[in-house]
Amino acid sequence: MPGPVLSVEALSAHYLTRTGLRVRAVDNVSFSVGEGEILGIAGESGCGKTTLVNACMGLYLPPLFHAGGDVRIDGTSTLGSSHEHYRSRVLGRLVSMIPQGALNSLNPTRRVRDMATDMILSHEAGADRREIQERLRERFARIGLDAAHVLNAYPVELPAGIKQRVVIGISTLLNPKIVIADEPTSALDVSTQKSVIRLLFELMDAGIVASMLFITHELPLLRHVATRIAVMYAGEFVEVGPTEDVIFHGLAPYTQALMGSMLSIDPTGRQNRPVALEGAPPDLKLPSVGCRFAARCREARSDCRETEQRLRTIGNRQVRCGYVD
Repeated sequence: MPGPVLSVEALSAHYLTRTGLRVRAVDNVSFSVGEGEILGIAGESGCGKTTLVNACMGLYLPPLFHAGGDVRIDGTSTLGSSHEHYRSRVLGRLVSMIPQGALNSLNPTRRVRDMATDMILSHEAGADRREIQERLRERFARIGLDAAHVLNAYPVELPAGIKQRVVIGISTLLNPKIVIADEPTSALDVSTQKSVIRLLFELMDAGIVASMLFITHELPLLRHVATRIAVMYAGEFVEVGPTEDVIFHGLAPYTQALMGSMLSIDPTGRQNRPVALEGAPPDLKLPSVGCRFAARCREARSDCRETEQRLRTIGNRQVRCGYVD
């Protein structure tokens, strides 16, 4: 059997404050993503999702630094290589990102054609410009864009949905093994969200993208996107499992609380009343003792604040709680 497209082993990524304290934004996280799989990662704002994305991409910009573990994409480590080798051989070819706030990632003073051409030339310095233009026309038409119009336009001339497609098109020009989508639909209306998600599926069906990480704070959205879900809290995964099981039969108290705080409609037609998730996540600058969710957990017991919880396997899931069964 082929190995996973993305393999993350005991990854830790910390921020260093001006006073010398470490903020453990990602703490000893391990997971893998196979070919054809979409892993959704959900959690509250500030739980470490975007930091995890940057760490998987190998983008450690101060004050963020690598504190341990390894990330391999198609067997190639994103750590330890030179900046030039990383940009030419890894970024864009093996892994690409659709960033949070993607609509702001296009240069408003340059035409779409110029930005897309620069993307290819940065990896293929000797490429023929006529061939590049033909590749761009073919790819943009394939993702449902009017290539003649869009390639010659400035970003400010395009509506939000088209700009999002342009970002996705440029990000996947080199057919990366895995695409990391960091809340790609958060700034879009519902109908545009649907078209963007459909486009991501089409890219995978066409073999342009092998697998995907889909990051969001909306756990119900992942029901329509992901094959598996990892729920993240305070820099750790608290539950990992098949999408339907995690959403409808969450085992971890945090998963249950997260779903319970969202407005939804049950199959009987009754509207469920959301229940607020009280409290706030722990301060990640302080040493952790016991379960990180214990202070907010309605099921917490006397030893939860003192006993460190580890991911353990229960059926087809991994859960970070000692009392789920």
